[in-house]
Amino acid sequence: MNKAELINAIAEKANLTKVDAKSALDATISAIADALAANDKVAILGFGTFSVQEKEARTGINPRTKEKIEIPARKAVKFKAGADLEAKVK
Repeated sequence: MNKAELINAIAEKANLTKVDAKSALDATISAIADALAANDKVAILGFGTFSVQEKEARTGINPRTKEKIEIPARKAVKFKAGADLEAKVK
């Protein structure tokens, strides 16, 4: 499912216009991104939790040349599915 299909599904299930559904989805994504940028955790009951994980610097290997390279430290977004979502997928 891509973003346009998700907007159509939201519009249909919430009885909204596609414009309103797009605005709601964009606002939700923006709010989650802003919270993660501020290093906050976003927990949506029944869906899951978004958080920021610190990845330490490490040494890796370039698979093409087999030479060692230094991979810098970074932040990554982590998602942990909630129990309700896990149960629905199984």
